[in-house]
Amino acid sequence: MTRKAPMTPAFISSEIYRATGYRGNHPLAIARIGSVMTLAEQLGWFGPATPSLESPQASLEEILRFHDRAYVCAMLRAEAAGQVSEEMRAAYNIGTLENPVFKGLFQRASTSVGGSILAARHALQHGIAYHPAGGTHHGLRARANGFCFFNDPVFAILTLLDEGLTRVLYIDLDAHHGDGVELAFADDPRVMTISMHEEHRWPFTGRLHDRAGGMARNLPVPREMNDTEFDYLIEHAVLPLANGFAPEAVVLTCGADPLKGDPLSSLALSNIALLDAVMRLTTLAPATVVLGGGGYNPWTVARFWTALWGRIAGHPMPTHLPPEAEALLRALDCDLVDEEDRAEAWMTTLIDTRNDGPLRDRFRQIAAAVLAPKADVQAA
Repeated sequence: MTRKAPMTPAFISSEIYRATGYRGNHPLAIARIGSVMTLAEQLGWFGPATPSLESPQASLEEILRFHDRAYVCAMLRAEAAGQVSEEMRAAYNIGTLENPVFKGLFQRASTSVGGSILAARHALQHGIAYHPAGGTHHGLRARANGFCFFNDPVFAILTLLDEGLTRVLYIDLDAHHGDGVELAFADDPRVMTISMHEEHRWPFTGRLHDRAGGMARNLPVPREMNDTEFDYLIEHAVLPLANGFAPEAVVLTCGADPLKGDPLSSLALSNIALLDAVMRLTTLAPATVVLGGGGYNPWTVARFWTALWGRIAGHPMPTHLPPEAEALLRALDCDLVDEEDRAEAWMTTLIDTRNDGPLRDRFRQIAAAVLAPKADVQAA
């Protein structure tokens, strides 16, 4: 595959994300994408060479290419009625505390799918596209799962395959295993999936020896993974696997939940380590789709995903945010992050200082295991 035009990064999102869809004490009832959009605007990071494109809403026909019709219809009926029957809840895992039904749900979920389809098409033509509202990697064909109703990374991959690509690499750096994507392509030799995630963390899948149909590699990491350990796995596991596959296109899910301070993980990465790794991974193929994912600390999410767009678009990072950006960050709130745990740097800067530390032997074992020709169940 060769790129058809000079690289023109695009930021893909929608005005629908200015408001939070979830309500109450749900972990996603926080400002996320809207903060990223506003910060990027305040920094002047949109323009003719680095445009912001409106995400389309995927059509029902497009969604049914992967998701089960009965499941999609159940979602529509539940949203229209404002309630979910016990049978529907049991069958499709909707209307639960984890996956609540709310007004605008279908539009938000289908717009995420439409954004990932557009991102894949743009990447094929222009090299790279960034869709921070994407990354709903837990969604299953006929069931909601882990705050995810539709699986937009699946649609990005399908769009790339539609163009005749035979080697699409999916890399998931979210703190939670990319189970839905792995399952969707478990038997497809055209797609390789690599997921680095916290071990013993929901959804409790993606063990070290699990390779699905043969094209999956999983790197479950211990609590408190630091930047040194993360860099080691990128250099000695992820990049060798990727280079061996020689992808024609890459889809990246870049959750912000591996960052230190996220309430739903116990990892300890700085955003500069994650940014540097993502940018290295964007060089693996002529076309790259960069998606968001998890992230439940509104300050670390906004800073990382905004800085990621700045890096993709080639903008210099400010050492200190302008007053309007600082005001936006100070106005954020989150019941899951105590006030005493809110770092002052989260309010005034985009870039963390690195969190380097010792390299535990377990990380060498993980790299060796995923590079082994066959999974060693005992060692795993």
